[in-house]
Amino acid sequence: MSSVSQLSKRFREVLLDGFWIANTNFKDQLKDVTWEEATTKVSSLNTIAMLTFHIHYYIAGLINVFEGGDLEIKDKYSFDLPPIESQEKWDELLNQLWTDSEKFATLLEQMPNSKMDEVFVDEKYGTYLRNIDGMIEHSYYHLGQITLIKKLLKDI
Repeated sequence: MSSVSQLSKRFREVLLDGFWIANTNFKDQLKDVTWEEATTKVSSLNTIAMLTFHIHYYIAGLINVFEGGDLEIKDKYSFDLPPIESQEKWDELLNQLWTDSEKFATLLEQMPNSKMDEVFVDEKYGTYLRNIDGMIEHSYYHLGQITLIKKLLKDI
């Protein structure tokens, strides 16, 4: 299996359909979360909705680069979640995440393996491989937070 195939598989595992590493994934964890739960603040933690938006923000930003665009995302905006005041708005965010996650994985699969060693936008960001690997690790980090916040919400 090529390195891009492996990366794409790992990305899909954490976002859409895997159970191998964490025994769960974003889609599995978020399938039964209501908009009220998603927007409920637990202590000083980010909400589930904020973490979901945050991960989607970075996925969408990388897709833009994969499609030949500029790197337009900025860390300072990565938690700027528009208000979610209905189940419809929460479902929209989730559907964007699932659609863009699949798009990300598909675009990744279409890249030649040689692209992984190329500079990602600017040398300060490292290679494509570093950024894609970072996206996967970043997703697992926040998946863990979402899982814990869901458990804490049951105690409220």
